[in-house]
Amino acid sequence: QVQLAESGGGHVRAGGSLRLSCAVSGSTSAVDAFAWYRQAPGKQRELVASITKAGTITYGSAVKGRFTVSRDSVRNTVSLQMNSLRPEDTAVYYCNTKPLYSWQPESWGEGTQVTVSS
Repeated sequence: QVQLAESGGGHVRAGGSLRLSCAVSGSTSAVDAFAWYRQAPGKQRELVASITKAGTITYGSAVKGRFTVSRDSVRNTVSLQMNSLRPEDTAVYYCNTKPLYSWQPESWGEGTQVTVSS
């Protein structure tokens, strides 16, 4: 089972930047991809970005061009660099793993709060 721990959230003004980090521990042999999701109050959880072990990257349409996801397989971390932040980026951000097979479980972190003020 994979354990995930997010860090780096906080409060920033619109136009500012934050960098989130996800520390990954445990065996990742059954993991196909790592992802960041976010959930704002009253809204559904949405995909922010994902990166496969092979390096294929996908971004949600709301963050494309502003956010960058990366993975350090040596340090076992997944990062999310967030630039040009907007008030609508305010949410709890979660780290997630996607398994190789659908019958395997996903893993989720506890989340980290990002608040962007105008």
